[in-house]
Amino acid sequence: MVKHVILWQLKEEYSDAQKAEIKQGIKEGLEGLKGKIPGLLEIQVNIDPLASSNCDVMLDSCFESEEALKGYAVHPEHVAVANGKVRPFTASRICMDYEI
Repeated sequence: MVKHVILWQLKEEYSDAQKAEIKQGIKEGLEGLKGKIPGLLEIQVNIDPLASSNCDVMLDSCFESEEALKGYAVHPEHVAVANGKVRPFTASRICMDYEI
């Protein structure tokens, strides 16, 4: 199995209210992919970091294999969420993939 973890920082230009709305949209969009993408076993988005954190959103997901992760990356439903709810609003992205 493969873990896929991403940390995003939202763009500074948004108000706290806008950030809360954006984070909720990211959570709903990504978690809504469960059951729609082959090989995606688990997906959870955390949008409530502690004040000591230096990121706004965390994706924690698990895939059957590295091949399943590669399929997720280009799957039309994932691409639609990434292009519509994530990429336009984020300033930075850090990713770590690893075998478990």
